Amino acid sequence: MKWITRSHVHVDRVACPWLIERFVDSEADIIFAADSLVEKTAREENAIPFDIEDAELGHHGDDCTFRAIINKYELTDPVLLRMAEIVNAADTGDFKAHPYAAGLEALARGFSVMYPDDNENLEWQFPVYDALYAALKCEEKKVVI
Repeated sequence: MKWITRSHVHVDRVACPWLIERFVDSEADIIFAADSLVEKTAREENAIPFDIEDAELGHHGDDCTFRAIINKYELTDPVLLRMAEIVNAADTGDFKAHPYAAGLEALARGFSVMYPDDNENLEWQFPVYDALYAALKCEEKKVVI
């Protein structure tokens, strides 16, 4: 399936493709478009829009798109739910809501400078989210390393 969002990825627009590819659609084709072209391109490409204004898979109230995807696809993995807290706090700038939030925001900013191409940025940042998932899974299972 094709999925589309705004170009110039940041926290939510990295975390969401990671979530989609790892837990919703392993064959996902993520498309990036200028903000003004997302809806038009979504229709032309028959793509699911996410993290754009007024999208089903977008921000709702105080919740970021990562949470909207978790809710829509009924993902119940407790580690993903903990990740949602971190992603939401980082994406909304509520750094006091989780101790990892500011770090995730800083990493997103740094990767954006290092890799301005959205697809390349995702390639480099997906391992960060894989590592965060693994670390939280260890915490969940109380595994000491």
